[in-house]
Amino acid sequence: MAVDPVLAAYVAAFSLAAAGCFVSLWRVDRIDSADTRRGLAALLVTSGIWAAAGVGFLLAPTAEWAHAFHIAGLVAGFSTPGAWLYFCSAYTGRTFHQDPRYRRFALAVFVIVVAVKVTNPVHGVYFTMVAEPTPFPHLAVQSGALHWVIAGVAYAVSAVGYFMLLELFDQTSLDTRPLVVLASLTALPVAATVAGARVPWLVDMSYEPLGVATFAVGALSLFTGTFERVRVTGQIDNPVVFVSGEGDLRDFNDAARQLFPELDGATGRPFADVLPGVADAVADEGTVLEREVDGETRSLLVSANQFAVGRTEIGRLLLFSDVTESERHRRELERQNERLEQFASVVSHDLRNPLNVAQGRLDIARDGREGDGNLATVAGALDRMEALVDDLLALARQGEVIGDTEPCDLRAVSEAAWENVDTDSATLRVAGDRTLAADRTRLVQLFENVFRNAVEHVGPDVTVTVGATGDGFFVADDGPGIPDGERAEVFEPGVTTTDTGTGFGLAIVASIASAHDWSIRATDGEDGGARFEVSGVEPAEHHD
Repeated sequence: MAVDPVLAAYVAAFSLAAAGCFVSLWRVDRIDSADTRRGLAALLVTSGIWAAAGVGFLLAPTAEWAHAFHIAGLVAGFSTPGAWLYFCSAYTGRTFHQDPRYRRFALAVFVIVVAVKVTNPVHGVYFTMVAEPTPFPHLAVQSGALHWVIAGVAYAVSAVGYFMLLELFDQTSLDTRPLVVLASLTALPVAATVAGARVPWLVDMSYEPLGVATFAVGALSLFTGTFERVRVTGQIDNPVVFVSGEGDLRDFNDAARQLFPELDGATGRPFADVLPGVADAVADEGTVLEREVDGETRSLLVSANQFAVGRTEIGRLLLFSDVTESERHRRELERQNERLEQFASVVSHDLRNPLNVAQGRLDIARDGREGDGNLATVAGALDRMEALVDDLLALARQGEVIGDTEPCDLRAVSEAAWENVDTDSATLRVAGDRTLAADRTRLVQLFENVFRNAVEHVGPDVTVTVGATGDGFFVADDGPGIPDGERAEVFEPGVTTTDTGTGFGLAIVASIASAHDWSIRATDGEDGGARFEVSGVEPAEHHD
């Protein structure tokens, strides 16, 4: 007996859908998220049963068997929207599928609707069947009004899942067009189901399992990598970049694009060429990056996570976390520790020496030997200890983290500091001006210490020049300068070339600069003298 080719085509289509769903189940473990994995597995099972019931309906030898297979398909079909919603909620990072209220309500509705469908042979309200000769001899399903009401509810519920998916696809900059097309394909069989009731050359049955199976199987077999990357990156607010196993830039989300505009149009290029600094930080685990964001320097910690599909590694996900506040606290803690070490050093060495001198001279004076001279020495030692204590306290206070800043005029601040220093016949020149954001009191202290250092080391006739640079300012003198080998040491506490100095003047300067998050270095001036350059200074116009 010849097999009708149209019937064979129907059976083949539904058989392939069922087989594809069941065979694909073993690949579900490639999905990392447990909830997403469960949702997709349930979708495959319900769709597979639904499609298999369609095959049974088409090949049923009797009307009773056709009724039984159709009811089985109706039950599986009504289970599918629940599995679909569970999957969409989990995949898009929502928690509807975990809410016990929704789950209890869905179960109650499911039980009621299934009871109506299963008892249809008794009441016949849901559907009836009549013999039809086209497109091949079969029992045609004539659905009642209740069927279309329940189907409408199922379609509405499914539409909510579509909205979740499309919203997620829109939020990521990954190429989600294949997944959009794949999701859209599931809607086409719905039109065939509706048309089947009107068009004589279409069998009046449920075609939806073909679309659902296409999505579920396609998401697993063809687009697993993108499928998972969209899930991961779409649920993370932090910047995320996906780099292939070969080191090429593959994808990134909107947050990453805003942070790194260089990523736009760079897909497919070696990541190390697009963002070399970031690539170096990834290689050197634990490195903190600094990046300008809206005019403010932010500290970013990058973590690289291996990304695999099943047992196959396909690349790395780079996640960028903003650790600006943590870095500020860490740097402040480091500064506090440094000040504690400096304090211990001064107490154990710099203060102990004049204290020993004073103690020794005092013992001599008590013995009546050379009293006046020894008392003068004691007084000098005490004066030095007082100066050391004052400078040590200043070093500790000036190194404290800066709170609020204010606009400071470079010329006005430097001239105010000049008035506070005993400069004898020294000369101050201010070449250029700028307004910067700083703690005015500490900035004045910075200039005072640099000016005092110039007078003490060059002489009373020194000429000191203050000027603006591209990202800060400088102070230079016309003295002999600082030898190359000593420039790195001049900011260390206790380093001095005079008998009367405490060696804390420039250390306080460096501490003030550090508290502002500025950098300072010693170099040669244009006329050969010493030049101190402060950089990383925030202009007042960028200060809120």
